[in-house]
Amino acid sequence: MSHVDTEIASQPACWRRALDTKPAGLPADGERVAVVGCGTSLYIAQAYAVLREAAGLGETDAFAASEYPAHRAYDRVVAITRSGTTTEVLAALARVPEGTPTVALTGDLDTPVVRAAGTVVDLSFADERSVVQTRFATTALVLLRAALGLVPDDLVEQAERAVAEPLPEAAVESGQFTFLGTGWTIGLANEAALKLREAAGAWTESYAAMEYRHGPISVTGPTSTVWFFGAPPAGLLGQIAPTGAYASVSDADPLADLIRAQRLAVTLATRRGLDPDQPEGLTRSIVLADS
Repeated sequence: MSHVDTEIASQPACWRRALDTKPAGLPADGERVAVVGCGTSLYIAQAYAVLREAAGLGETDAFAASEYPAHRAYDRVVAITRSGTTTEVLAALARVPEGTPTVALTGDLDTPVVRAAGTVVDLSFADERSVVQTRFATTALVLLRAALGLVPDDLVEQAERAVAEPLPEAAVESGQFTFLGTGWTIGLANEAALKLREAAGAWTESYAAMEYRHGPISVTGPTSTVWFFGAPPAGLLGQIAPTGAYASVSDADPLADLIRAQRLAVTLATRRGLDPDQPEGLTRSIVLADS
């Protein structure tokens, strides 16, 4: 069994622990907040930013760490970084104006981010051996959602079902994948697509659901899967049906549904003879020596 298999299966336990964690330094109600990350962490930042702002708790912007606009005024900057060593995240924290509080969620306390951020949230219990991120990212989002009061009571039980239930065979047999979301689940769609690209080298795309009809539907066919995070917008399933694609729609919390997409990525990688722990060209942390 790969490391990522074990890490995916451990997510219910990690989420339960995150729900019991009450860290200091997270944004207070009403603060204007920037959230930065790279890769998977960026997509978690996107989901959190939409959730927080939609709940009326304060303006919240998500940025790729390399694109953080230090000239804008924020009350707090949140960084998400599993490794604690990512070059762009450390550089973004260094550009935060003096006096602006910063907090970093990380999986490794023996790293430079501990010195770069004003407050550190320890998620080392969700750190991973696989290059491909799964449990760290979802655990970070569970913790952030809990701080917003936006976690369903049965989220851990839903995660347990997502770990155990069989994957849809139609998805496993597909050759092209489009992940769709609305609001905060657009970030999850982006992350699901990244997982399949990283682990399995699969042809994957992700969009805001209503954008799907503005071009992306053109690549959908009988060997495609169109995967919705959350309820599909009215009428969209009817437009997918004539393409012959498989449409995945789940009643589960979208974050629990992301576990199924993670499992699909590993299944596809194994079928293709790939090592899902060590994708071609990727490393655990991106450290740019020339930066």
